[in-house]
Amino acid sequence: MSEHTPEQPSTPIDEPTTASLIAPAPAAAPPAANPAVQRQRASQLAQALRLELQKALIGQNAVIDDVLTALIAGGHVLIEGVPGLGKTLLVRALARCFGGEFARIQFTPDLMPSDVTGHAVYDLQSEQFKLRKGPVFTNLLLADEINRAPAKTQAALLEVMQERQVTLEGRPLAVPLPFMVLATQNPIEQEGTYPLP
Repeated sequence: MSEHTPEQPSTPIDEPTTASLIAPAPAAAPPAANPAVQRQRASQLAQALRLELQKALIGQNAVIDDVLTALIAGGHVLIEGVPGLGKTLLVRALARCFGGEFARIQFTPDLMPSDVTGHAVYDLQSEQFKLRKGPVFTNLLLADEINRAPAKTQAALLEVMQERQVTLEGRPLAVPLPFMVLATQNPIEQEGTYPLP
């Protein structure tokens, strides 16, 4: 009497077989590699993001569209407007929508560049300097009333905005991606302000 052995489970589809390794059949391009599919998916994501932002910021569709365009293009935004128009709310909602981190810097005349980018701090226990990263190490940075800080502090943002990195103590440190600065300024109050670079 012969013993009956159970059939071996078939090879899963995604595991290569010996035959496919020797003479692979031409594979169809994965959906993600198809430019038309990529454009359609990007459009769907942008539309979903736009709809979520419209729930948080009612009646500001033009601003939402401009901010989303800048985000997709890898740019930054300067928003001019009087206080109370929801600029901070927009940035927080945008960060929440895609799960990113949000930081806010209130620019003032006494704000130093190291307050923006970070600095080295001496650690007494280890007897070494340690880097303390500044608020630019985030996904979305709200630079509130950027024109209230002197030019040297404004300039601290230029490297990170252009190169997506900060040089601290001679070491280049990359910021998390995506990275976007949304700066605000009040067009009415000009007293105690500095021109933007």
